[in-house]
Amino acid sequence: MPAGVSWPRYLRMFGASMLSMFAGAQFVHQYYLPDLTIPDIPPSPGELKTELLGAQIRKEAAAAALQQFKAEQKLD
Repeated sequence: MPAGVSWPRYLRMFGASMLSMFAGAQFVHQYYLPDLTIPDIPPSPGELKTELLGAQIRKEAAAAALQQFKAEQKLD
């Protein structure tokens, strides 16, 4: 048996590791919101967009919140 453990223990460890990998992949996809669409025509070399939509949305929200905070500070 691999690693000198019993089959039930080996299967439990295997199941736990697979579950944690799937959960990690799901978390990363929910956090970064990657664009998984497939274009009809492949882009020419140098045209490929690699920006992450989730990061861009968070960046815009942070900039808007900063502008709102600055505007509120000017009013006081």
